[in-house]
Amino acid sequence: MARVKDTSVGGRIFNIIVWVTMIFTLLICIVPFIYMLALSLSSSKAIINNKVALWPVGLNFEAYNQIFKYPNFFRAYLNTFIYTIFGTLIALIMTICFAYPLSKSYLKANGILRKMVVFSMFFAGGMIPNYLLISSLHLTGTRFAILIPFAINQFNLIILMNFFRGLPSEIEEAALIDGIDYFRMLPQIILPLSTAAIATIGLYYAVFFWNDWFNSLIYLNSKQYPVMLFLRNIVNGTMVVGDSSSASTDTASLSISIKSAVIITSTLPIIILYPFLQKYFVKGLTVGSVKG
Repeated sequence: MARVKDTSVGGRIFNIIVWVTMIFTLLICIVPFIYMLALSLSSSKAIINNKVALWPVGLNFEAYNQIFKYPNFFRAYLNTFIYTIFGTLIALIMTICFAYPLSKSYLKANGILRKMVVFSMFFAGGMIPNYLLISSLHLTGTRFAILIPFAINQFNLIILMNFFRGLPSEIEEAALIDGIDYFRMLPQIILPLSTAAIATIGLYYAVFFWNDWFNSLIYLNSKQYPVMLFLRNIVNGTMVVGDSSSASTDTASLSISIKSAVIITSTLPIIILYPFLQKYFVKGLTVGSVKG
């Protein structure tokens, strides 16, 4: 079907407003990242004299060299990959296993369970009850304190549940006639049809586990810290990277450069991952919408 272009004055004004808003939003998102990248690659003298804008001045890689020489950085990076990969896999499995039965209106108690899910979105237990619960389960100081308690997000659960509800019931009826039970139907038929929805909530889960640092600060020890907590400690000044033997101006400027370099290295993997999932993400933005 050919796309109809609105050539009226109102349509043109609307298109201009949309383009201006998009460009402005893009600049707000990308300019700080470019500035941080420029700082991380600039010399100490250029940073001191405030000569760095959106392009590196006095190109050097000393900040990255200092980061890579710090032993806990690669450990924190490995921890983050472990939490992100395994946390996302566990979360997807548990969310799928919960969302699929919830999508069946004919199952008993489904209405009550859905109300409980929505209720838990707005009335959570809070930090202290959660800590007492995880502590009583002897999960503190273990990686399971990050992987298990945050395995199901109510928002992602509702998105996937609504997507499953939108699939034609004839597909399941035909599968049952062919002798396929529900245990085989879900992985063989339903999941291949749900690639966009699964990729969307998978990206949500991956970003959550990658960016999470507060829960790690509460439940884990220093050897299990993720890279975002490593970044937080550097930005707050509770962790020193590089040579801190002197309090010279060069050291202070190098500290700024190191902070910028850590921000770049900690956010780069998610930025690299997004283009590969973009088509699924854009398609999945409407998977949980209500169709009239």
